[in-house]
Amino acid sequence: MEIPPRKALKVGFVLFALLALGIFIASYLGVHVASPLAHDEVALVRVEGAILDVRDTVDLVRSYQKNSRVRALVLRVDSPGGGVVASQELYDALVAFKTSGKPVVTSMGTVAASGGYYISAPSDLIMANPGTLTGSIGVIMSLANVQKLLDKLGVSAVTLKAGAHKDMGSPFRELTDEERALLQGVMDDIHDQFIQAVADGRGKGADEIRALADGRIFTGRQAVKAGLVDELGNLEQAIQRAGELAGIEGRPRVIEREVPFWERALGETRTWFPWLPRSGAGFLGPQAMYLMTY
Repeated sequence: MEIPPRKALKVGFVLFALLALGIFIASYLGVHVASPLAHDEVALVRVEGAILDVRDTVDLVRSYQKNSRVRALVLRVDSPGGGVVASQELYDALVAFKTSGKPVVTSMGTVAASGGYYISAPSDLIMANPGTLTGSIGVIMSLANVQKLLDKLGVSAVTLKAGAHKDMGSPFRELTDEERALLQGVMDDIHDQFIQAVADGRGKGADEIRALADGRIFTGRQAVKAGLVDELGNLEQAIQRAGELAGIEGRPRVIEREVPFWERALGETRTWFPWLPRSGAGFLGPQAMYLMTY
């Protein structure tokens, strides 16, 4: 049956409008729309600000792992670190990506320290700018104590508990020596986990990493000499190196999820204030952090 020209024009316009709307919605939500003819792509994943809730980033890494067009991943890190578990979960996702046979290259920006270095460690190649601040391999937990202030105000806190150490770290009283020792044991164990993760990721001995894991920071140039970073270079060079490791000739095509501006703004707010409330995480109490605090 022959379709009248005017009706065909209307149908074509509707299809075009639907396609344009789909692309707009995908862009609005930060979804990359790849051409069906695209191949040999390098995925660029950015980790900026404090590492707190990595669910979206982990899902993104996994999706690129399953995408046959993606041959390699460049992890752009500009972060002072963050939560212990969040860093570990992203680390595991990057290890899985690498184990699938696709190379991972880390490009360090202004800061890639503590948890920012933790997630970089399993990369096939780590690149930093000469002035990048990195390292800070350590763990920190900050506790506040307002007991003396409450005493001056004539206010007292009443705590009911079952378990001698249930209120350990309470802001309303001093730590006992036993509690301090218990918390230090927790910090030491998490520190050991950090050291082992870096050693595994870098293919080095734990003792070699331990000698550098006193919380100190390095410039990118110092980190190369210390063996924590492989090469000096910028993001563009990291993309090129990722393509080379994946066997892609010429400059590879780069795909990237575009993060909505409100997510970027919120992430920047939390960069240096990681205790701020966030979606899906209402816990504001003391916690161990892979976080640079300079």
